[in-house]
Amino acid sequence: QEKLIESGGGLVHAGDSLTLSCAASLRLFSARGMGWFRQAPGIERELVARISGLDTIDYADSVKGRFTISKDMANSTLYLQMDNLKVEDTAVYYCAATRRVGITSENVDYWGQGTQVTVSS
Repeated sequence: QEKLIESGGGLVHAGDSLTLSCAASLRLFSARGMGWFRQAPGIERELVARISGLDTIDYADSVKGRFTISKDMANSTLYLQMDNLKVEDTAVYYCAATRRVGITSENVDYWGQGTQVTVSS
């Protein structure tokens, strides 16, 4: 069974850094597109960062310059390095994968269980 397992969430202060990890089965990791989504209470789930099967990377405007997505092929792990965290980054963060070249909100084939990130002022 294919799985995505996130870890690394927690409670931090504004300005702090946090790294999320997503361990994937090998088959999933060779899926073409992967990304990180987040969902805050009362807000639609949004795509925060993504990396395609061609290793192109995109970020939501709200996190550009602060978040970095990366892949560790040897360990089949996707990361999200989050720096200079803001209160508005508070959300449940989800790792996701698609069989297609690039992941979008509409073509996710696999979801992780989510990890809570809370940023206090």
